Amino acid sequence: MSDHQSAVAEPELAPPEVARPKFKPEQKQEVKRQPRYSVILWDDTDHSYDYVVLMMKSLFRLPIESGFQIAKEVDASGKAIVLTTTLEHAELKRDQIHSFGKDELIARCKGSMSATIEPIGD
Repeated sequence: MSDHQSAVAEPELAPPEVARPKFKPEQKQEVKRQPRYSVILWDDTDHSYDYVVLMMKSLFRLPIESGFQIAKEVDASGKAIVLTTTLEHAELKRDQIHSFGKDELIARCKGSMSATIEPIGD
């Protein structure tokens, strides 16, 4: 190097810091699951099998065969569990059943079918 040039020291770059977890590696984080609820469809004499099949297809995207099985179960035992899910989703599906409308195939029908939600045990 000449007298006029001075050596410029390159700054040393520190390696990037890596984020460290706030818990010790031996700690296990528990995943907390949301409680589950069943949507229950209740039987009545004012709705046809065709109505139930159409409703299950429209609201739950079930195939016709599955909708027919639910219609048979509602008819035979008075109720059927149509879905088990989180509380918010169960409330939505119950409300959609309640607002589905009347069965046009049965003249005495005045409105939608009845549905409730119930928590399931662990």
